[in-house]
Formats: sequence, C-alpha cells, structure tokens
Amino acid sequence: MILISNDDGPSSPGLRALIKALSEVDEVTFFIPEGPRSGSSMSLTLHKPLRIREIEIAGVRGRVCSGSPADAMVLAHIILDKKPEVVATGINLGDNTSLQDIFSSGTVAGALQASLLGYPAIAFSKRIPDEYILYPWAESGDFDTPSRIAAKIVRFVLDRGLPPGVSLLNVNFPTNVSERTVSRITRASMIKYEHQVDKRLDPRGRDYYWLWGKRIQSYPEDSDTKAIYELNEISITPLSNDLSNVQLSSDASSWLKDIIERLS
Repeated sequence: MILISNDDGPSSPGLRALIKALSEVDEVTFFIPEGPRSGSSMSLTLHKPLRIREIEIAGVRGRVCSGSPADAMVLAHIILDKKPEVVATGINLGDNTSLQDIFSSGTVAGALQASLLGYPAIAFSKRIPDEYILYPWAESGDFDTPSRIAAKIVRFVLDRGLPPGVSLLNVNFPTNVSERTVSRITRASMIKYEHQVDKRLDPRGRDYYWLWGKRIQSYPEDSDTKAIYELNEISITPLSNDLSNVQLSSDASSWLKDIIERLS
C-alpha cells in the first residue's frame, strides 16, 4: 500500500494528480491536513486535540486531520491497520529546493516524519511561476505529467527500496515538465533566497512586520536549485535523517576533543 500526504490540503491539484497516478501503481490511501499548512515544518500539535474525518478524493478513501503533515504521519502510523510500503507527499504547489525550504517545508516534513517512523519516503514538489506563489490556485500548471513521473519513482522504490544511508528522497519538478525532461541526482543548496522584512503600520499606528524573501540568481553546480531554476531539469536529492552523520576534518576532531577536555 502507498500512503500519500501533503501540506496544501485536500483541494490541491497536485494531490489529486498524485492520487490518480499512484492508484495505478498499488493500493492507495491518504492522510492529510484539512487545509493548507505550508511552512509548518515538523511541528506537532501537542497543545490541543486533533480531529480526524474520512473523505474521498479522486475515487480514493482517506482521512484528513486538523493538524500538520507531521501530525498526519504520526496518526497514520498508529491508526491505520495496514501499514504502507512507501510514503509519498505532495505534489507541492511550489518547489522545495535548498535547505531553507527543506527545513521549513510541510511537504518534506511529512516524508521526514514517515522516514523516522521507518517507512521509505519521497517528497514531491513542483515549481510554479513566481507571481503565483501566494495564489497557487490561480495558475497551478500541469500536474498530470509530473505525477506520472512520480509514479515511476514510487514504483522503483517499491521494487528496490532506498539505498543504504538514504532516508528519503526530495524530488522537485521544474515549471515545464515533459516525459523527456532530464532527471538529475543533486545536492541541496544552502540557500535560494535572501530574507526580507517589510515594516509597516497598522490602522492604530502600531508596527507590524511582513516576512518575505528575494530569490538569488546564481546556484552551485549539481545543486537542486540549479537543476530547477537554470537547467529546467528534475532534481532528485537523497537525504538522511541522521543529521549527526558528518565527516569531520582533523581540525574539527581536535576542536571537539579540546572542548570535552575543557569540560572535564
């Protein structure tokens, strides 16, 4: 069985396309937030109850919950009688490239939570035109083609699993995708935009702040951002949930030894 989740809620055209495509691969169900939860990252709802209800999307029965994508994965893990062989999240309305997006994305967080629970997981996202980032329903573009490509990736993971050391895949599609679009194994960029803060006044004369970001124009070689924004290719980024698995230089090892001695 394939379990699907997202962070855009039940009305997302990316979700509907993914459900239809994966239904041709295997039995499918979904466990998703009841509304948009973009930018929710790995947040868990611990301060109030969660509600669940069953609905049907694209001919498939599943559940929506009042929490985050990470909540949905925990609930699915506990509630579902039949456990999934693979978890797929998305297709997100907007790409999730660079560590800035990866660490804040609810779509990636759903896959990450699934991987922590022991399931092979894949997060799917698609770039949409910049002018529609805040209004994705206005111009979502084609999700049927990327969903068919996503189905090929999911089928491969069902057959082969994930390679050693890889906990999940972060897959990003460019704006225009065809069956001939090149796929590339990439690394996550550190950043893709510069943070901006717009200070304004409310009607009572008090300050408030609007967070946004300006996308940078140059990206590292072999990075997810370069693949999506410069090469118009499909980016497949292997990720590990073991953040402590780092290769230390001799200087770093010496530094760590020194701090332990300082604390002794």
